[in-house]
Amino acid sequence: MEQGISFSPKAIWDSTSVAGKSVIIVLAIMGIYMLAVSIERWITFSRAKQRSLQFVFALQKKLADRDIKGALSLAQVKPQGPIAIVIEAALQEYIDGLQALKSIGPDEIGDFDLLDAVNRAIDRVKEREIADLKKGLGGLATIASAAPFVGLLGTVVGIITVFATMSTKGAGGIAAVAGGIGEALVTTAFGLLVAIPAVMVFNFFTNAIDEFVVDMNETSSELVAFILREGRRAA
Repeated sequence: MEQGISFSPKAIWDSTSVAGKSVIIVLAIMGIYMLAVSIERWITFSRAKQRSLQFVFALQKKLADRDIKGALSLAQVKPQGPIAIVIEAALQEYIDGLQALKSIGPDEIGDFDLLDAVNRAIDRVKEREIADLKKGLGGLATIASAAPFVGLLGTVVGIITVFATMSTKGAGGIAAVAGGIGEALVTTAFGLLVAIPAVMVFNFFTNAIDEFVVDMNETSSELVAFILREGRRAA
């Protein structure tokens, strides 16, 4: 009686060629990296969102009270989210500019524009914070695009194994080529199993970063509007 063909993970692994096993190991490393980045970014984004919400509400109260130094002290409390870091740089630039205008005088300081200096500080720090939020996402994008091709490489290797077996043993039934077929199917499935979650996770965190950027722009605009109001009061 002919023995049935086993497609269990152990049987397929045992029948997989060295090249096929190498492909599976590479895909496994990609999967572990994707999982590690996903967990780390999830924790980082969750903490940043919570801290940013608390900071924005507290900042609005400080600005309503016209308490600039209190707002700066609030932004300097560590750890903080990306919004607080951007606002800290803007407030520090604003306070330093006010002190320079008072101590040196507008005539001696030249073409210094306080509002322009604040906007430059916001843009500079915001770009750095966005880059920090994107850490690891480049690797996820690479995995999402490369994993299917790595799996396809394993598929090609499996098909080559099938034809090599058929050429040496002849077309002796499915059992003669089962190992190569199993190798081709497994590597393809493994590649998709790694690539599909990587695409979903990458898109999720990209959208989360876009939300952070919107919040940073909105809070920065509120601060700039406050500075303009203060300038009109001083005038």
